[in-house]
Amino acid sequence: MLGSATDIIIIIIVAVVLFAGANKIPELFHSMGRAVGEYKKGKVESEMELSKMVQESPPQSASSPAAQRDDKAKQLESQIAELQRQLEELKKGSGK
Repeated sequence: MLGSATDIIIIIIVAVVLFAGANKIPELFHSMGRAVGEYKKGKVESEMELSKMVQESPPQSASSPAAQRDDKAKQLESQIAELQRQLEELKKGSGK
């Protein structure tokens, strides 16, 4: 009976119209559009910052390839942690 995704989507739309009212649907889609825009903006900013950090990092040629991979992995982990912290700050800031 509810085997396809379109059936489920139709049921969800009907439930939203019944419980939230038809005048709330444009507000809902507007909010979703803003959220998607903020997500894309954060993604682009993080990619730009990562590429900037990679370009600024000095080359390491004196150590072995295994040590270089370990150092690079540690750098990436610290960059990921920093970006996650910044993402949480952005989430808190947009929730105001």
